[in-house]
Amino acid sequence: MLGSLRGTRLAAALVSALLLFTTACGSGDDSEGSAENAGNKESANSAFPVSIPHKYGSTSIKAEPKRIVTVGLTDQDAVLALGKVPVGTTEWLGGYKGAIGPWAADKLGSKKAPTVLTDTGTGPQTEKIAALKPDLILAVYGGLTKEQYETLSKFAPVVAQPKAYNDFGVPWQEQTEIIGKALGQETEAKELVEGVQADFKKAAEDNPDFAGKTAVMATPYEGMFVFGSQDARSRLLTDLGFKLPTDLDKVIGDEFGANISKERTDLLDTDALVWIVSDVAKDEAKLNKDALYADLNVAKQDREVFVKEASDYGNSVSFVSVLSLPYMLERLVPQLAAAVDGDTATKVEQPAS
Repeated sequence: MLGSLRGTRLAAALVSALLLFTTACGSGDDSEGSAENAGNKESANSAFPVSIPHKYGSTSIKAEPKRIVTVGLTDQDAVLALGKVPVGTTEWLGGYKGAIGPWAADKLGSKKAPTVLTDTGTGPQTEKIAALKPDLILAVYGGLTKEQYETLSKFAPVVAQPKAYNDFGVPWQEQTEIIGKALGQETEAKELVEGVQADFKKAAEDNPDFAGKTAVMATPYEGMFVFGSQDARSRLLTDLGFKLPTDLDKVIGDEFGANISKERTDLLDTDALVWIVSDVAKDEAKLNKDALYADLNVAKQDREVFVKEASDYGNSVSFVSVLSLPYMLERLVPQLAAAVDGDTATKVEQPAS
């Protein structure tokens, strides 16, 4: 289930298992992107040098990066959205060429896919990263240790995770803007963020029943694993107008999520409960065999939303990037609307795709 949550916080972002691919060139190739980026080149160059603060200090970037490696598990989407292709990405969800999901595939187009690196919980593949000759390493949505940061900094400037959040806890808005600044496209990044925020605002306005309702995201990993307020998935719900359970962070502690005890099953008794599962039918049946869970109103009134983990939709729910979010909203919002419409006869349907 959920790739065994990736051993510790690497599964932070949701806990699927991981994947493949090979060589790349992307924006690192001197000829690639020269035409499409020509209009922005002068303004991008004028943005440098820039200094970006993070958990381990600050990093100075002196010139526009050409060869970008993303160690952060979702950082590639912000890079792609800003018109560049990384020379290396870090796999997480599995099955995608260059570790680029279907919501971002049009940004890659016919360009060469990035080399895909792996991190099984022991840290970035240092030698392979060095071999890619990066001039910028992004680890914004990540959990680098200080030692790993210092090692990678021998090869290129490294932008580590922000100090203000838990590892893997940076909001997608700040992630996008940090990466935009690192690429000399701070204004463009803000515009991208504003566009997606407008999508959330419209979804909330179109569904006034969301406002003030309680909701939570969970997965039946080794029992019942619930995501806290600093997790990107939980922020999806609050950005749509939902509230999280009052005691959620008190129970979870300073983590992105945690398994809850049987005594705190009440945290799941919300107006809408989003389950990320391996098999919708099997996991729903298994959950409802638990007497404590089955007795909750959220279960008895069928206010559950089930998301199949190993699907493009399920992956988009976990990815939470500037490119995956519009794709995700098209599928999740109708499910949430069905869950909170006040009619127990309303079935929460699975998306068509």
